[in-house]
Amino acid sequence: MSPCPARSLSRVLDDLGPTLLELVHGDPGAAAEIGGVGIHDPHDEQHHPEHAVVLGVGVTGTDHTAGLLRLLAADGAAALVVRGPVDDADALGPVVAETGVALLALTRGASWAQLAAMLRTLLAEGDVGGQGGQTLGGVPSGDLFALANAIATLLDAPVTIEDRRHRILAFSGRQDEADPARVASILARQVPERYLRIQEEEGVFEELYRTGRVVRIPAPDLGDEVTLPRVAIAVRAGEEVLGSVWAAVRRPLTPEREHAFRDAAKLVALHMLRLRAGADAEYRLRTDLVATALEGGTGAVEALGRLGLAGEPLLVMALGLDARQDDDHAQLAAGRQRLASALAVHLSAVQPRSAVALLGDVAYALFPTARDSADARERAVQVASDFLRRTGEQAGARIGIGSVAEEPAGLARSRANADRALRVLLSHRTSRRVAAIAEVHIDALLLEMRDLAAAHRDEPAGPLARLMAYDARHNARLVETLRAWLDAFGDVNAAAASVFVHPNTFRYRIRRVAEVGEIDLADPAARFAAMLQLRLTGPYDGGDPGRGDRADGTDAADR
Repeated sequence: MSPCPARSLSRVLDDLGPTLLELVHGDPGAAAEIGGVGIHDPHDEQHHPEHAVVLGVGVTGTDHTAGLLRLLAADGAAALVVRGPVDDADALGPVVAETGVALLALTRGASWAQLAAMLRTLLAEGDVGGQGGQTLGGVPSGDLFALANAIATLLDAPVTIEDRRHRILAFSGRQDEADPARVASILARQVPERYLRIQEEEGVFEELYRTGRVVRIPAPDLGDEVTLPRVAIAVRAGEEVLGSVWAAVRRPLTPEREHAFRDAAKLVALHMLRLRAGADAEYRLRTDLVATALEGGTGAVEALGRLGLAGEPLLVMALGLDARQDDDHAQLAAGRQRLASALAVHLSAVQPRSAVALLGDVAYALFPTARDSADARERAVQVASDFLRRTGEQAGARIGIGSVAEEPAGLARSRANADRALRVLLSHRTSRRVAAIAEVHIDALLLEMRDLAAAHRDEPAGPLARLMAYDARHNARLVETLRAWLDAFGDVNAAAASVFVHPNTFRYRIRRVAEVGEIDLADPAARFAAMLQLRLTGPYDGGDPGRGDRADGTDAADR
């Protein structure tokens, strides 16, 4: 990792050069912290952020470059990137020294879109989701709605921007001038299925994604419904199709407008790449910050500050999926990601300052709460229960809730307790789907004691060992009998009913338990030891259900 600050020009050159960028002239160490990314557009008014790295797309020649360097110096830009190799680079050295704007060259063969996306990713490492004041072609970076309006003005027609799944990402004004199919698309944020079928049958999408030209689509026949023709163009980043731009037109586009439409599609690609890169960077950064906060170490205070959660009590929620060995791992991973995203959306509505991140197989939420731990636990359980109720039973999700952390150092303990509660829920020791650690504390302790026994390779001893050995030799059911009797607090009728035998048969069996196991069932200490051993060795969690008596009215315990 570069030792330079994340938003410095030196860091950019360290990470992207010489693969993408080469320093032609200037001192990267002298440049101020980079404030954003801008794209030079000679035909539009420029509003670059302060200390921006400006991409000089189409800037060539010594005079053109020198003039732009002087203009950018007046705007306070940090660097200008032009396509390499730079002709007569030596002549530009004095201009760079005069203006203080560093001159960089983009490697031949590399795309501007790739550079814009990677610069955004690097610069996003310094904050969480900061949009900054970046511009692409004079439009705020990533603002697809502003871009759709700009394209609509160029074409004099209402415009939509769609992704590959035909979801409406943005739309311009004047949609009332379009047809009912367009209005339905806007309302649903998805192109209607019947319209998609017609386009697929006519090969519209095949032509759209195969060619880089503007595709003209005649008005479809939708019965009595009034429809307009369309023009569309694919949005590409190299060979990858990111989506498409559609305009509902009443008359054919002029050659000039078709040319503007093609240019606009390239700008849409830059904005879509910026959105994707920015979202990826923000997700990674938020995940790192949540992970740092959960550790509760020296970095927790700073991480919470950047998440906007400093100075208030928090508790940790742990969301996990009930997985089986034969489950598809890829499907499980996708399910966990979907649930984590859904939990983030849910919490943003009920507690906007919360933070969610998927760490391994568990999604953790930092949930701001009151200082009263009882009220905090009750509210957290209610919020988590509401979420799982909305996701439905088929998701198989469980949520464990940790203790309240008054200080950042307490978050590690809250996470551990949330994990403990989640483990109890996933072990099916309870039918609940949500539980706070205080509600399942004993079960969590038993699971940990079982882990300890397994780590020490402990085996059953004393009365329980004798009963298990007898059952194995004689195909008897004395361990099950003891368990039922202990569960029923010595109530023979209830215990007999639980294992489906006659009370007299059960009384005989319980006498055999005392004889074979050499256990005094009247001794509270002996009963407690037997119950604890049963919990730790497994029969309570996975023993055979009562099989009832043999057909002849006897079983092995009677012989």
